[in-house]
Amino acid sequence: MAGFKDLKGQGHGATLFMAFLYFDMSFMVWTMLGPLSTEIAEALALGGHIMSASEKATLLSLPILSGAILRIVLGFGVDKLGAKLTALISQAIVIAALLTAYFQGDNITYNQLLIVALGLGFAGASFAVALPQAGQWYPPKLQGVVLGIAGAGNIGVVIDFLFAPKIAELWGWASVFGVGALMAIIVFIAYFFLAKDAPESVYKSNPKKLKDYGKLLKDKDTWWFCLFYAVSFGGFVGFAGYMKVYLMNTYQVDMSAFGLDILDEGNVKVIAGYFGALCIFAGAVLRPVGGNIADKVGGVRSLYFFYGIVALLAIINATIQLPFAAAILVLFLIMANLGMANGAVFQLVPQRFGKDIGIMTGIVGCAGGLGGTALIKTLGWSKGAFDGYTAGFLIFACVVLLAISGISLVKTRWRTTWGVSAGGRI
Repeated sequence: MAGFKDLKGQGHGATLFMAFLYFDMSFMVWTMLGPLSTEIAEALALGGHIMSASEKATLLSLPILSGAILRIVLGFGVDKLGAKLTALISQAIVIAALLTAYFQGDNITYNQLLIVALGLGFAGASFAVALPQAGQWYPPKLQGVVLGIAGAGNIGVVIDFLFAPKIAELWGWASVFGVGALMAIIVFIAYFFLAKDAPESVYKSNPKKLKDYGKLLKDKDTWWFCLFYAVSFGGFVGFAGYMKVYLMNTYQVDMSAFGLDILDEGNVKVIAGYFGALCIFAGAVLRPVGGNIADKVGGVRSLYFFYGIVALLAIINATIQLPFAAAILVLFLIMANLGMANGAVFQLVPQRFGKDIGIMTGIVGCAGGLGGTALIKTLGWSKGAFDGYTAGFLIFACVVLLAISGISLVKTRWRTTWGVSAGGRI
């Protein structure tokens, strides 16, 4: 049963750290539109474009969608070009997108924002690079904790919610993209010098052809993992991306009580960012904890617990009009368990598909992004159709229960087939 102390003397610490930092920076810019949604909507309104609930959901979900699809592309790049070169190319595109938004500023149009959103998808696709790059350096028994550490870079979205609304209030929303570009350039330089691909003595690369992707897609376990990650990561990134919109639409009056001036709308936006950051922080920081728990008790048992809590809380939030403090607690616990479930899923994936981890990270990561896209669009639809989020949360709860049923269907087969020689607990 591996833990953090077992990493000592293993793998390559600098690469593990840079994988975390690269993913942290990428996740921050990938979800940057979420905490700035209100400010951007107001800027577009001044230019004559009033965003509907559907348009807002489309803008917020587009980086998630493009990131999902690009994970397949970058997963292929990891096998063909190596993780480091693939990461550098992707980071350069993201920097260009950030600079475009910064220099366009308040003159930007909705369609131009959609293009920027597509570019930010390359940041979301970093998942398919950072995790395999870190995992290639370490043995199977440490995959849960290692990939949990690398994946904890999703704490970057917390930084978004903490600082982006305040920076936007002080200097304008476009300045957030300028700060993001500067930080991304610094990470790009550090990554260039510190990160290394695992040598053949540690990890032997086995470049795949397109038909190999097709072969993996014919394996039913691939689809099960896609479902499980669409729920856990999709839920996490979907709620993260839509968190500010949800809080502003549902609890704006309650949040205003936390402001210094109840009439200061800008202050309410900042307070929404703080509460959003609190909830998202739980999921981001607990991802490696989930991986570590899965290493000790098994990924299947861990997912039963994490998913069960999420389903229960989603139903509670959908069916009861919770007071503000209780709602924040429920969202905090939902995000915490989704984050731990992310770590648990990727405790299992390398054990089942260790030789194809680059491709599988891309495929499963793509499913996670698609799940996040679907959740954001579902919440937007729920708001537009019913002027509330009950239907959206109930639909999400049903999908979580479907995943729990799926675990029950596969657990015995997994434990008696590939799990016997996997090298870790299933």
